[in-house]
Amino acid sequence: MELKDKLISSFMAFENMVDIDSPIHDVRSEAIKSFEDAGFPSKRDEDWKYTSLNSILKHDYSVFPKEENAIEYRDVKKYFIHDIDSYKIVFIDGKMSSHLSQTTHEGIDVCLMSSALSKPKYRPIIENYFNKAATKDSLISLNTAFSCEGAYVHIPKNKLVEKPIQIIHFSTGNEAALLLQPRNLIVVEENSHVQIIERHQSLAEHPVLTNSVTEIFADKRAIVDYYKIQNDKQSASLIDSTFIKQNRDSHASVHTFSFGGKLTRNNLNFYQEGEYIDSTLKGVTIIGDKQHVDHNTLVHHIEPNCESHQDYKGIFSDRATGVFNGKVLVDKIAQKTNAFQSNNNILLSDKASINTKPQLEIFADDVKCSHGCTIGQLDESAMFYMRSRGIPEKEAKALLMFAFSNNVLDSVKVPEIKQRISKIIANKLGVDLGFNL
Repeated sequence: MELKDKLISSFMAFENMVDIDSPIHDVRSEAIKSFEDAGFPSKRDEDWKYTSLNSILKHDYSVFPKEENAIEYRDVKKYFIHDIDSYKIVFIDGKMSSHLSQTTHEGIDVCLMSSALSKPKYRPIIENYFNKAATKDSLISLNTAFSCEGAYVHIPKNKLVEKPIQIIHFSTGNEAALLLQPRNLIVVEENSHVQIIERHQSLAEHPVLTNSVTEIFADKRAIVDYYKIQNDKQSASLIDSTFIKQNRDSHASVHTFSFGGKLTRNNLNFYQEGEYIDSTLKGVTIIGDKQHVDHNTLVHHIEPNCESHQDYKGIFSDRATGVFNGKVLVDKIAQKTNAFQSNNNILLSDKASINTKPQLEIFADDVKCSHGCTIGQLDESAMFYMRSRGIPEKEAKALLMFAFSNNVLDSVKVPEIKQRISKIIANKLGVDLGFNL
């Protein structure tokens, strides 16, 4: 049975497992119909022109994991940003791990989506926000149809969340192949500030496909800092779709660090629904072997006097392939927009490749918008200078590549995350760059 048919037939069993009186029952039913009509995206779709899912759809994925596997903290400690105190929402094979998690309802809600979908006190937030930012694309519809578990974060007005929130999904390899579909909802009300770290991590070499959807709402003057660390095993694939709606005077930033996994697709969509909004999208990709990473971004400038900044760096070796498809859309009334987009790439191998397509669609006449991309190799003159100063070739290359990605790291606001990413980059480059970590 093909995966599409298996998922459609599994939906009835899923419906029997969840509350039919749920406020999103009708939303789920409509979503599975949308997925049934559209199916999985293919290279015939313009947005998927350079990314094929064929190699990861051939596995016989388990849709409903049989049981939760116990994991001790000491066995997975290295995957947490453990240098800082934080709230933690931890899932094992799609199910929440109570002994690894640290949730709270004290002034803020950091808890499970399943709780929010089933308890009446959360219904106003669910009805006002759930599935209100996500599009109707086939994979998003598939996630919506099976939406049951994930992270639910609600920050009321005037709250500075003092601790970052870590959302981590572990897969144990208990299933021969596993499909995970986490759904996250994050609502940050007026004048509030939150920092969130997200990671998907396999603990075995079994095939894992994660189809994740996150909706983020930043109200007036809210600040949201979101960090995605993607450094999974090469048996794991991730399709990550994030939708962010911003209100007046809000600031939202998403940093995406893509180092591991077989296939990674990041769909990142910002909608600026007020004036004086600032949106930041930055990323570093360092991959090799036959890895594939695809960044697909959209910033929709709907109101005037707003800014957006996109800066993506890529380093590709061996037979690795990359895609950057970035779009900035400026509506007619969005005057005084300042939009910057940059995608710079280094190819370390003749067999590595990158397909980059920066796009601007501008319907206003009083704007400052720029975009550009570069594809090249390491600067030979800089290499010669460093070699002439006694720096070995391997270390010289690593220093140049680290400097190449460093301006993205400069905007990371959590020092412990910056240190962790610096160490991962050094490991990926195969050298000790002397960081005190």
